[in-house]
Amino acid sequence: MKILHFADLHLGVETYGRTDPGTGLSTRILDCLAALDYLVDYAIAEHVDLVLFCGDAYKTREPNQTHQREFAKRINKLSAANIPTLLLTGNHDLHNAVGRATSTEIFDTLAVKNIHVANKPDIYQIPTASGTVQIAALPWLRRSVLIGKEETKNLTLEQLNRRAEEILTGIVASHAAKLDPSLPAVLAAHVWVTGGQAGTEKNMTIGQEHTLLLSNVALSAFDYVALGHLHRHQILKEKPPVVYAGSLYRLDFGDEKDEKGFYIVEIDPAQRQTRAEFHPVPDRRFLTINVAIAADEADPTAAVLRAVAEKGNNVKDSILRLNITLPASLEGQLRDNEIRSALKDAHYAAVAREVQREVRARLGNFTAEELTPLEALQKYLEAKSVPPERAKVLLEYGEKLIGGQKS
Repeated sequence: MKILHFADLHLGVETYGRTDPGTGLSTRILDCLAALDYLVDYAIAEHVDLVLFCGDAYKTREPNQTHQREFAKRINKLSAANIPTLLLTGNHDLHNAVGRATSTEIFDTLAVKNIHVANKPDIYQIPTASGTVQIAALPWLRRSVLIGKEETKNLTLEQLNRRAEEILTGIVASHAAKLDPSLPAVLAAHVWVTGGQAGTEKNMTIGQEHTLLLSNVALSAFDYVALGHLHRHQILKEKPPVVYAGSLYRLDFGDEKDEKGFYIVEIDPAQRQTRAEFHPVPDRRFLTINVAIAADEADPTAAVLRAVAEKGNNVKDSILRLNITLPASLEGQLRDNEIRSALKDAHYAAVAREVQREVRARLGNFTAEELTPLEALQKYLEAKSVPPERAKVLLEYGEKLIGGQKS
């Protein structure tokens, strides 16, 4: 049985993009759709038995019609190819108001063939070309749904999270107890599991979150644990495999060094052995170039251009940020037009300067500009602990010198 596991699409991110003249869409939207197209075509060509999406289809809880249309096109293509697909609800798929529809619920409402939407904890038995598979679903659940109002009255945030974790752990254990041991079983969850390394979701998270212990999801009843929510793909445990698929494509510079893609999971129902392999997708490169210019640099612009040239073809079509650190004395020598020209092949380029300015020493609670010359001399002598008798003589000479300068 072959399962394709992916998560955290976040369709709708437009940062670092520009409007594509052919479609009118942001080029970043097109990057996301290209990654999704690659995944769908792979699933069809490789005859996968099930596509398992573990939450966060869109950037926002209320995606616009265009984003919904483009996502639906790709899901419908899987449906037409007779590939069962389960869409798990993530935190970005939930409306702020309780009772409002989730962003993927429309597929259930329209009863789209082969498409299953898991927006509540349940066990789904899904027929596939290689037999029936059980999916124990744990979508993202609000604390307000998990814990009654009376119970939350006097609890701190930490206590609320602990109570939510207890309830979620109980749900997973209950799912495991109800599974048919003769059928392959997968836990699909959108949740933060302890030990998982965070990625760009840190920038998309509001407030403190509840977590689940790895030991409470890595139960022997499951042949595979498919996770969504953390954007860095990673395997937390081998038996059973506990796996975050990560985001499907790079969302921002937090993903610069991360490879993006999906997992192909093969379960041998007879031997109950599972193998998970990561498959990268072609994705736009994020690139950071840091240039530190020394004070004795004869041509600061040339130094910047050399640093850019060293990156070679990596600059082309990339989303690039160029960070230049230089002394204030050289700031005026940077030739912006030449630097911009060197970055013209990048898809998007941002240039930031950090100018190192000389800090004027303070004399007590004053700067030199706030004191008269004589006062500054007096403060200096005090700071150097010059004996009072000698300080008096030096101040007298100082006063004469300063007076003579004025005249």
